[in-house]
Amino acid sequence: MGTLFRSRTMGLYQLFLQNESAYSSVSKLGELGLVQFRDINVSTSAFQRKFINQVRRCDEMERKLTYVEKEILKDEIRMEDVFVNPIAPMPKEMIDLETTFEKLENELKEVCSNSDALKKTHFELTELKNVLTQAHLFLSAQEVNHVDTMDSATLVGNEVSPDMPSQHGFVAGVILRERILVFEMMLWRVCRGNVFLRRADMDTVIEDPVTGEKLHKVVFVLFFQGDHLKSRVKKICDGFHATLYPCPETYDERENMLVGVKTRLEDLSHILNQTQDHRHRLLANAAKNIKSWLIKVRKIKAIYTTMNMFNQDVTRECLIAECWASTNDSAQVQQALREASEECGSHVPAIVNRMATSEQPPTYNLVNKFTVGFQNIVDAYGVASYEEVNPAPYTIITFPFLFAVMFGDAGHGLLMSLFAFWMVYKERQLMAQKSDNEIWNTMFGGRYIILLMGLFSIYTGLIYNDAFAKSLNIFHSQWDVSDVNITKGAITIQTYAEYSFPNTSVPYPFGIDPIWQSASNKILFLNSYKMKVSIIFGFSQMIFGVVLSLWNHVHFKKPLSIYLEFLPQIIFMSCIFGYLVILIFAKWVMYTWQQAYCAPSLLISLINMFLMKYADEDEYKKPEFCYLAPMYGGQQVLQTILVVVAFLCVPWMLVPKPIMIHLRNKRLSSSSSDDHDNKGLPDLFIDQAIHTIEFCLGSISHTASYLRLWALSLAHARKFL
Repeated sequence: MGTLFRSRTMGLYQLFLQNESAYSSVSKLGELGLVQFRDINVSTSAFQRKFINQVRRCDEMERKLTYVEKEILKDEIRMEDVFVNPIAPMPKEMIDLETTFEKLENELKEVCSNSDALKKTHFELTELKNVLTQAHLFLSAQEVNHVDTMDSATLVGNEVSPDMPSQHGFVAGVILRERILVFEMMLWRVCRGNVFLRRADMDTVIEDPVTGEKLHKVVFVLFFQGDHLKSRVKKICDGFHATLYPCPETYDERENMLVGVKTRLEDLSHILNQTQDHRHRLLANAAKNIKSWLIKVRKIKAIYTTMNMFNQDVTRECLIAECWASTNDSAQVQQALREASEECGSHVPAIVNRMATSEQPPTYNLVNKFTVGFQNIVDAYGVASYEEVNPAPYTIITFPFLFAVMFGDAGHGLLMSLFAFWMVYKERQLMAQKSDNEIWNTMFGGRYIILLMGLFSIYTGLIYNDAFAKSLNIFHSQWDVSDVNITKGAITIQTYAEYSFPNTSVPYPFGIDPIWQSASNKILFLNSYKMKVSIIFGFSQMIFGVVLSLWNHVHFKKPLSIYLEFLPQIIFMSCIFGYLVILIFAKWVMYTWQQAYCAPSLLISLINMFLMKYADEDEYKKPEFCYLAPMYGGQQVLQTILVVVAFLCVPWMLVPKPIMIHLRNKRLSSSSSDDHDNKGLPDLFIDQAIHTIEFCLGSISHTASYLRLWALSLAHARKFL
């Protein structure tokens, strides 16, 4: 608990690393993860640092591996997972890795280039085959009866000129199916109906060799007269990205060409299959090591990037580094440096010196697999300053409990707990799978949070007597409903005095009496109960947060913050919300079930407290205004005092502290001391005003925000009614 209560004590260390052992030392320290290096070459640009060439080489290797990984994913080849964390290769192994990656990339690029060229040729031959096949059908009528006997419906625009000669030129090609209608319309408008169009859908869907997209295309043949129309037709085809193919005029020439195309397609398909098999084998072999290679290259890059933050001494025989490390881990750091020197055969060990500094160290909170999820939740809102109280240990209880307050279903909580327990029990196998599903990784990372939320939900569900929206009559109801009217299975408990009769004065032993599950005014009762509980929990948690700030003030020896911040904050919250919590408990204790219908309204009492407006005695003695009656004698005087004290706490927080700090700074300046804040009095007042306003308004808004526990609990219960 001591390591969780505050961040670990950090120290700034200076390391003197021999050139031959510097790489291995950084690698060892990186595997430990116990140090944070500082950049002591801030004035040096990135391009002037010593190891920039090695970083560039790593970038190039990473680029090659990323390209190979992309091709592996494209072919949907499974990459082997890395179950053992590989260590960073030594510098002399970089050349071997570069050679391997260069050879792999060149071979893969060559195969992909050949494959793309073959696919493009296969694509064009497939289109040509379809053009020649359809041309047999389109031109057969022309060879027998010329063009005169062609169906008039094939004329673009449905107009046939009686003076048109029997011989025409033609072009053949393919176009995307979604463009054919606009293509026809453009031909009719530009050529004025003097072009014949015959078209037919291709019998197969072909794949684009560049994008891999499935394309639906149409084969067409255009008949026209004269070179002028031919020029127009070709321009329109270019504009619509239609591909034109050569098509002989005679049947025999077309048939011979079609046979040749089919033969080439068969040979090309065989070669393409062999190329694809070679590509698949190449990628399959790379897939066995791609993840391991990526880890190694990124570790090498991280090491050289870190070494670029080091400085070199005047003798150029060692590197000087500065790093933050926990004082508790200094022995492990020195042991890692000794091992690195021994592995490299260096006769001069690394030197570690602790430096004195006034700079604020980074915050380092020690976590494990159980606490890391809660620590991440806290850090998402803001990382605590160095040696401040760490809220994460308390979040382990408060976060799942507050979730359970608004969830509050024992049945659903049981399902959640079983699911989380399964993830905890199988965590090693599930971690080994290394899924890429973001939603699953988020749930698995928070498995202990889900487990606690489920367990707490079982507890609050039993308190609410709610399991799958059903009540559990474990101890039998303490209400006598023998004389209560029951209509369609529902008990109407409109007022306690009229319809409900307790058996004894003993309340239900645990949780809410199951009779409320059948009551028509169940929601009204639970609303009041859960709203008050939410306010109690909210006030308790906020007060606890203020108490944690006291420990920070004591630890950092800030008496001004104790007397001029902590005390007025506690008094301010106690006078308003603490008093409201006391009224809640008082109302529960002072008013029996027979008096509940005329119990004072806490909301109206709180409003009247701030407005200092109270009902006359003659008014609240009326039955319809009995809820305006005071709860105890002298309530008006006490509430007035509390409001005045709460408002006095605002200037107490705002004015004295900046003045005291300003006077202290002037005194320290006169004594030539540098250990003080150089802010002027206006800046100090601005900072304190921001802090005061944030606290006063935040305490009100945060209390109101805790009502969402009640609202969400109501929504969860309401949807099952």
